[in-house]
Parts: sequence; C-alpha cells; structure tokens
Amino acid sequence: MGNTTINQDQGHWLLAKMGKRVLRPGGLELTRKMIGEMHIGPSDDIVEFAPGMGFTAELALSHRPKSYVGIELNEEAAGRLKKKFSHSTFSIVNASASATGLPDQSKDKVYGEAMLTMQADHRKLEIIREAARILKPGGYYGIHELGLTPDDLPEAEKAEIQKGMAKAIKVNARPLTRKEWTALLENEGFEIVATFTNGMDLLKAKRVVADEGLFRSLRIGFNILTHPYERKRILEMKSTFGKYEKHLNSVSLIARKK
Repeated sequence: MGNTTINQDQGHWLLAKMGKRVLRPGGLELTRKMIGEMHIGPSDDIVEFAPGMGFTAELALSHRPKSYVGIELNEEAAGRLKKKFSHSTFSIVNASASATGLPDQSKDKVYGEAMLTMQADHRKLEIIREAARILKPGGYYGIHELGLTPDDLPEAEKAEIQKGMAKAIKVNARPLTRKEWTALLENEGFEIVATFTNGMDLLKAKRVVADEGLFRSLRIGFNILTHPYERKRILEMKSTFGKYEKHLNSVSLIARKK
C-alpha cells in the first residue's frame, strides 16, 4: 500500500499499514463493552459510521442483526470493505456520516468509533443529528471516542493537547471531556443509558498484545522496525500520547433516542 493511498500520513492509516487492526482509543475492551451494551439482536437494522478496517463490523455481525449498513466516506476503504463482506443483508455506502441518504427513522441501532473526535465541533453536531434522524424512537446510538480528563480541565490545556495531537496524528483531532460528550448527545435529544471509560493506551505494548494477540503484535513490531518513515512517525505519536497521558482517556457512551 503506497503513500498515495488512504493518506498514509494520518496516524490511524499509518498504523493500519503496519498491520494494526484495532485502531480505537479504548481498545478492544471498550469496543466490546459498547457493542455488548447496545444489545444487537436478530430484529435490529444497524448502521456503523466509518467502519474503516471492518474490525468492529465483525463483532456487530456476530450478533446476527437483521441488516447492517456501513457508511464509509473513504472510497478505497469502502471498496475494501465491500470485498471483505458479502452477504445479502450487508451493504457499504460510500457517503458522509453527516449525509447518509438513509430514510428517516429507519434504523434500530447506530454506532461509530474514533470518528467524531476527528471532526470540528459543528461537524460533530451534524453527524449526531444524522444519527438521530435515521434512528427510530427508542433506538440506540453508541460512540467510542478519545476523551479528555478531568471534566474541569482548563481550556488552555485542552487547546494545547488538541494542537499537539493534531500535529502528531496529522488529523485535526478535537477530543472532549466525558461531560462534554454527554452534553453533545443530550442536547440533540438523546438520553444516556451507559457510560464507559478506559485508558488511552493505543501504542502501549500491553494494550497492543491484548488487542492484537502476541503473534500479530510481533509482526506489527517487525513491520515498524523495518519501515524507517513509519517508525519515526509512530514514535512521534507515542511520545505525544505519553506527554499528555494524564489528561487523555477513552470514552464510550450509549444513548437512547427519546
């Protein structure tokens, strides 16, 4: 996969190129909690915003929902997902999560991971409103995002962290505190039914092994060692995560549409 495809300069795609499958801030542990708390079942029509590598899609599909739609803006990623999954009840739509084209009140469960963080605040609202539009009343919306802690973190420190993160991962990341994520959803007519948090240990060896398994972790390590540009960038990311570690976490919220 060359540097001209799927903007390899962005941190998450850089890690994917090295073989990493779990690219969520709270790791597999928080993803499993989110999917479990959404209680996906055979009567559910579900939607995933920005499925990326399709790892969480596999978890969701293991619950055998009635149907699954993945909304993936990146054309190359969408094409890869279409090849990976082939089933009459599974579809991938190459569209923005803020304009899915899906009918009003047509879905039972919607979720997205590590994608609202990458959006400016007004874009976050557009995506949340789109989730509300396509969900049936009583439907669930799950998010798993990068968080800031504590809830009363001074604005100047937030701005410094957001600037440092954006420089390291080459995406304009704007993480929020748990309180701010909660307010965003509640202000758009959602009721929070569950909240989970975890450390933001994406590049720590213990988390990598827990998420990927020992064999794949060793392969990822070998790939990083033998790719100088990628190694330099990943070490820069790791350094930035370490610098702000005490103020970074991961947050998952499950919300019900009123």
